[in-house]
Amino acid sequence: MEEMCSWCLVQKELNVLYDIANLMSDSRNIVKSLENSLGALKHSLQLENCVIYKLDNEILSIFASINFNKFQKALSSYRLGEGATGLAAQSKEAVVIENIHNDILFLNKSGNRNSNTISYIAVPLLVDNNTIGVLGVNLTKSTEIDFEETVRILSIVSSLFAQSIYSNMAFEIEKQRLKELKLYYKMEWDSKVHNFGDIVGEHPKIQQVFKVVERIATTNVTILVRGETGTGKELVAAAIHKRSKRADEPFIKLNCAAISDTLLESELFGHEKGAFTDAKEMRKGRFELADGGTLFLDEIGDISPSAQVKLLRVLQEREFERVGGSKTIKVNVRLVAATNRPLEQMVKEGKFREDLYYRLNVIPIDLPPLRERGDDIRLLVNFFLQRSIKNHKKSVTITEEAMLELMNYRWPGNIRELENTIERIVLMGSEDGISAEDMRLLLPALELKR
Repeated sequence: MEEMCSWCLVQKELNVLYDIANLMSDSRNIVKSLENSLGALKHSLQLENCVIYKLDNEILSIFASINFNKFQKALSSYRLGEGATGLAAQSKEAVVIENIHNDILFLNKSGNRNSNTISYIAVPLLVDNNTIGVLGVNLTKSTEIDFEETVRILSIVSSLFAQSIYSNMAFEIEKQRLKELKLYYKMEWDSKVHNFGDIVGEHPKIQQVFKVVERIATTNVTILVRGETGTGKELVAAAIHKRSKRADEPFIKLNCAAISDTLLESELFGHEKGAFTDAKEMRKGRFELADGGTLFLDEIGDISPSAQVKLLRVLQEREFERVGGSKTIKVNVRLVAATNRPLEQMVKEGKFREDLYYRLNVIPIDLPPLRERGDDIRLLVNFFLQRSIKNHKKSVTITEEAMLELMNYRWPGNIRELENTIERIVLMGSEDGISAEDMRLLLPALELKR
C-alpha cells in the first residue's frame, strides 16, 4: 500500500465523513443511503467489497453492499464468532486480517476476491455497546492508508451507520405496531352491530347521542364525553373516530386514573433516554403515537396540575417536548376526553384548571346511566346474551319473570356491570332456562331497586 502525506489523509477522511453524513441524512430508503455511503467510502479511500452485515437472531446477513451479486449475498452469512466477521460481532472489537490469502480466519464465503485484494477489516456496529451488525471492507494494492488509519476511519463511519440502522429498525417496529393496532381496531369495529359499535339503544337520550356523534364526527373539534363509570364513554370515542376523516389513522387510548402522576406525563408526551432512572431508551408518548389520528383520554379529571398545564399547551399550540428533552414536537391529534367527575365543581375548588376545562368542553356529550334508559336494558340483555352464548357455546334462555328482575335492578356499574352479569348468567345458569328465583341468586345486590 502506498504512503501518503498526513495532511492529505486528514483531508480525505474529513471529505468522506462529510459525504457520508449528507448521504445518511436521507432516511427514505435506508439501504440505498447505506450503499451510496459505501460507494463514497470505496472511491475516497480505495477500498473494495464494502459491505454491511445486520445481526438478526445471532446470524449476520448482508444488509447493504457494493460489488456483491444476489448469489454472493445469499452465501455471505455468518454466525457469531464465525470467521473474521463473526468474531468482530462477538468481541465488539475490530478484526484485521493482514493477508487474506494465508489466514484461515478469512472464510471468503462469497468468493468475492481477486489477486489485487490484500487484507480484510471487520468493524462492529455498536449501539449502547450492543452489536447490531458489522462493517467489512477489503484493502487492495491501491489502498493508500494503513491498517491503523483504516480501522480509525471505519470506527467513526460504523458509528454513523449503526445509529441510522438502529433508528430505522425502531421506526419500522413502531410502524408495524401501529399497523397492527389499526388492524385490531378495524377487526373489532367490523365485528360490532348497528353502525354504532356496541352502543345499542332506542331511548331518546341515546338517540340524541347518535345524532351528535354523526354531526360532529367529521370535524376536528375537541369533545368531552361525560357519564358514570361503565356507561360506554370509550365506545362513543371509538364511534367518533370511525366516522371521522382520521378513520384510517391510529385510535390511541389512555386511562389517566390508571397511571401514577409521576408516569402520566411520560405516557402522554414520551421521554428521552436517561430522563429518569428506568428510561433506558427513548419512548414516544400517546400524543406522538396518535399523530394524524385520535387520542382518547379517559378519566381526564384525575390528571395532576403539571400535566394539566402541558395538556393545555398541546391543545393550544399542538406541540410539546418529551420528558427530559428539549426538541419541540408538533402533532396533529384530535382529542376526545372523558370523565365521570364534576369538573365544574373541581374548577371552583381549584382542582382543575378553568382554561383547560373550556378547551376540553367544546362539544359535551352526556351519557345517561343505564337505570334511566328503560327498555334499553332489555335490548342490551339480549345483545350481550347472544354474544356470550356464541363465545361460550352454551344455550341459555332468560324467562320473562327473570327479565323483569333485570329490568328492576339499578345497575350501579351500568353497561359494564350488565355485560359481566350476562356472562355470569350464561356460565352459571341452567340451559333449561333462568327463572326469577335463579336470577335473584345471580344478582346478590338485587335490593338496590328503583
